[in-house]
Amino acid sequence: MVKHIVMWNLADKAHAAENAATMKQKLEALVGVVPGLLSAQVGAGFAGYDVALVAELESREALAVYAGHPAHCKVKEFVHRVIAERVSCDFEY
Repeated sequence: MVKHIVMWNLADKAHAAENAATMKQKLEALVGVVPGLLSAQVGAGFAGYDVALVAELESREALAVYAGHPAHCKVKEFVHRVIAERVSCDFEY
C-alpha cells in the first residue's frame, strides 16, 4: 500500500474557498476511475498549506498509473492553474 500526500498553496486568495472546493470534487472523483486508487480525501487547510490530499493506492505501480492517467492529468491542468506552491510525499506501509 502507498500513501500519496500532496499539499498546495493557492495563488488567488480571493477565490481560495471556491478553488479548494473544486480541487476536492475533482480529485475525490478519481476514485473508481483510476485503477489502483483506493481512496482520496481532500481538505482545505486551516494552518500551514491551503489544501491537502491524502490518497491511498495499491502499490508503487498503481501510483505510476495514477500519475499518468488521462483523468488525473486533466485534473492536474486545473490544479496547476490555481496553485502557487506544491509539496508531496509518498510512502509505503
